[in-house]
Amino acid sequence: MNIELPLAFEIISLVVLVLILAGDLILAFKRPHVPSIKEATLWVVFYVGLALVFALVMLLIADGEHAGQFLAGWLTEYSLSIDNLFVFVIIMARFKVPRKYQQEALMVGIIIALVLRGIFIVIGAQLIESLSFIFYIFGAFLLFTAWRQAFGNEDESGDDNRLVKFLRKRIDISDDYDGAKIRTTIGGKKLWTPMIIVFIALGSTDLLFALDSIPAIFGITQSPFIVFTANVFALMGLRQLYFLLGGLLDRLIYLHYGIAFILAFIGVKLVLHAMHANELPFINGGHPIEWAPEIDTWTSLAVIIGSMAVATIASLVAMRRRAARTPDPAPKP
Repeated sequence: MNIELPLAFEIISLVVLVLILAGDLILAFKRPHVPSIKEATLWVVFYVGLALVFALVMLLIADGEHAGQFLAGWLTEYSLSIDNLFVFVIIMARFKVPRKYQQEALMVGIIIALVLRGIFIVIGAQLIESLSFIFYIFGAFLLFTAWRQAFGNEDESGDDNRLVKFLRKRIDISDDYDGAKIRTTIGGKKLWTPMIIVFIALGSTDLLFALDSIPAIFGITQSPFIVFTANVFALMGLRQLYFLLGGLLDRLIYLHYGIAFILAFIGVKLVLHAMHANELPFINGGHPIEWAPEIDTWTSLAVIIGSMAVATIASLVAMRRRAARTPDPAPKP
């Protein structure tokens, strides 16, 4: 029996999430600082715990299928959000954003990401509802993305994108930051600060990541509510995670392989689902392909957790072996 989530639960959940995000945004702008490891850890634990409590509430008021879809979707988006952090680190370093103001930049980037993903979720839900063959396209796109993630050139993400280059030539930008402001006055002249370029770089990067993440989560659930809340929970606490992981990000050398495997798995799952519900006349005469298996939510959840665990453990083992091979500095005479 297919149990629907109560409308009141969906509305209350969205209102609470918006309030939490608003509070987090206000806190970031009112208290610009570099959070300590302890502070960042407590915030990350809080947001992860909040997501688990949300899944438990969903289990109690609906069923295990809804809770499982949320957990699988949240973990998928969370792993992709961690991948975002690699690019965020590059952007912050490239534009020399003072660490004190990186929180504000990250928070604005997260808000932009939520807006963009919300738009893509609405578009994706409409496409799925009206065009069943879209699963073939989503699946093929995720398989391509997985290949690019595993074997693509990561250095390209550090280059200024075309929009940033265009703005640099067209608008007057000051040499120095003025806090988190995007406009400043120097010698009586109004100028944009480098922060506007940072916001645009983060926003355009978020757009590219949304193109990958939304098809991925629609491979787990077709519920727009679960898709959106999984994205919100994945993005909440991302700025604290940025400061918590810090230098560890470049040491998780196999993380992108784990993410690539997850994307490839979901891509295959989407193609199999499209085959199972096939309506294209040039494939099997427009009839469903009965032998195509449907991969259930709990299998997806196990694959996602296993992939991230293997990639993380392999990275830590490689890091430890590399450290063991590095000779200790000679003692000073």
